[in-house]
Amino acid sequence: MARVAIIGGHGKVALQLAKDLAANGHEVSSLFRNPDHVEEVAATGAAPIVADLEKLDTPELAERLSGHDAVVWSAGAGGGSPERTYAVDRDAAIRSMEAAEQAGVRRYVMVSYMGAGKDHGVDPDNGFYAYAEAKAAADDHLRRSGLDWTILGPSALTDDPGTGRISVGGGQDGSVSRADVAAVAAEVLEQPGTVGQFIEFINGDTPIRDAVSAVTKA
Repeated sequence: MARVAIIGGHGKVALQLAKDLAANGHEVSSLFRNPDHVEEVAATGAAPIVADLEKLDTPELAERLSGHDAVVWSAGAGGGSPERTYAVDRDAAIRSMEAAEQAGVRRYVMVSYMGAGKDHGVDPDNGFYAYAEAKAAADDHLRRSGLDWTILGPSALTDDPGTGRISVGGGQDGSVSRADVAAVAAEVLEQPGTVGQFIEFINGDTPIRDAVSAVTKA
């Protein structure tokens, strides 16, 4: 059993991930901003922690992460203003990495997106540009950190039921259900060989455990 902290715990991926981890016998803490969501988060089996990522400094966040074995970042500004996108998806994400290091939490899983990186190719006039830039900066900081990181790069997300099957690799056309993104996040926590990997994927034909195992052996 591991103690896992999910940041952005009221998101759709995070709610499913908390259920998956709790069902697998792990102890889960979910951090989220809105106190109105306490009951919904608690129903997943996670311990709810109300925490405003935009307001907490690094030591305050480290205090909330202390005692955990792993952190999963599944938060986001949700397509708000560019200023808030940078504040959450870049600045708060980087603070969470520094907080994890301060708290002695080595394992860190980042939910990013397929094609993320400095060469994302998004036009500055595109409404997606701030998010692409923020994620590129956060992912790069994570790669240069001392953490045992894995970055997940799902393609376009759907609310379809989970299939338990994916196809791994960048540049693929297709989408992936949020339930399967949660399942991939849970699986990489079970497989230490995913440390240092950027795993891009869509829904496909390979069982998630097998697909993740193949990445660790590549």
